[in-house]
Amino acid sequence: MPSILLHAVAATLYLGLAALSWRRRWRGSTLDRPLVPLAGWERIWLLGALLAHGVSLAGELFPGDAMHFSFSIAISLILWLAIGFYWIESFYTRMEGLQMLVLPAAAVGALLPTIFPAEHLLANAGSVQFRIHFLIAMLAYSLFTLAALHAILMAVAEKGLHRGRLTPLLASLPPLLTMEALLFRLIHIAFLLLTLTLASGILFSESLFGKALTFNHKTVFAIISWIIFAHLLAGRHFRGWRGRKALRWTLAGFAALLLAYVGSRFVLEVLLGRG
Repeated sequence: MPSILLHAVAATLYLGLAALSWRRRWRGSTLDRPLVPLAGWERIWLLGALLAHGVSLAGELFPGDAMHFSFSIAISLILWLAIGFYWIESFYTRMEGLQMLVLPAAAVGALLPTIFPAEHLLANAGSVQFRIHFLIAMLAYSLFTLAALHAILMAVAEKGLHRGRLTPLLASLPPLLTMEALLFRLIHIAFLLLTLTLASGILFSESLFGKALTFNHKTVFAIISWIIFAHLLAGRHFRGWRGRKALRWTLAGFAALLLAYVGSRFVLEVLLGRG
């Protein structure tokens, strides 16, 4: 099946599941319907979307023996991995309240590589060291993406509760303390992976490129993101940070991380027209 068709199939599956979830759980403003957890067929549907999205991404990333990458593939891959983590976590925690955020975003991400085709050919793609570094980085980015979406939903839920407006969407969410615990579990794991990403970049730079790590905009923004999340976790551990302060630091760290690669690739490829 052609790659462009697989992208379209994945986007259609994501949007179809989002529409069905809206009809089953969140359409309207009343709480007359009982809470509906994720059904087995919904998990199978989402797994099918993940498979179609994953196969299409593999075709974009590895056309033959080469390796292509771009801001559109970066966003698509991050969202695919984030949805994969969401699918796994849904077996242990009620996650249906996240669907209206993550599924439309995943649909857009699935289509991005067809709208902005990859033209950037990665050097050293055949190196095992490079692929390990790349995989760790994408895992870190995907977890931080899921954490950022989670933080946005928590902010909306907190505002709704303070205003006394308990909509079906908010009612389907776990308690805020449970969501906060999940958020910091995601951030802890993602921070460890980001640390490994920076460390592997420093260690492999000499062997891959023949020179020490250079402090370009990508490296600087990645380090800034690491500092922000380190500060957040220290504040959580030593000062008990939670609520809005924790959410603001989470979104600030994610924004810096997004600028580290995705933002720079977008400027180079789309705004400046460079590979």
